[in-house]
Amino acid sequence: MATPTAAPGLCSLRPCKLSRTSAGRPTTARVPVVTRCQASSNQEHPLGVTRRSAVLAAAILLGSSSVAEAASAAATQKCTDFVTAPNGIKFCEIQEGTGPSPQKGAMIRCHYMGRLASNGAVFDSSYERRRPLSFKIGVGQVIAGWDQGILGADGIPPMKEGGKRQLIIPSELAYGERGAGGVIPPKATLIFDVELLGKR
Repeated sequence: MATPTAAPGLCSLRPCKLSRTSAGRPTTARVPVVTRCQASSNQEHPLGVTRRSAVLAAAILLGSSSVAEAASAAATQKCTDFVTAPNGIKFCEIQEGTGPSPQKGAMIRCHYMGRLASNGAVFDSSYERRRPLSFKIGVGQVIAGWDQGILGADGIPPMKEGGKRQLIIPSELAYGERGAGGVIPPKATLIFDVELLGKR
């Protein structure tokens, strides 16, 4: 069977795979991460999809309170004063950073937690993995909503190192019509709590 073609600029992820316990409940899932593909669509994601993040997503979707509480600890502060940019991204400053803003093409590090806007389900969290995501900003290594929401765009100021921002990203700037990994449905609006870390 031919490998499905990825939507333009998005990572082609395999369908959700679940293993079963003796009780018949799923225990692991292949879940998407925020990054786009740098390789061809028939290759694995360049950063891979870790077993730990898969277990996190499956456990949260199944209502495992211990894992869910660990992941949600990253977003204890609530945003209520959102600004809507012309591109459709809504953003709210949780904490203003004090460091410099990144420049296009710079390697940056971020901690984040991603949720579905429809039901609040967590699909990925770097906090749970205890390892931030490193990538080049503004060059298409992540979804467009991240590039614009962190680097800045019309109506969106750039983040500063040490800052925390909540982004509500429309589907056309995220995973679009296809969704991703069997966890993010088509046309899904996503919520990300993003923390821009300083350089080591």
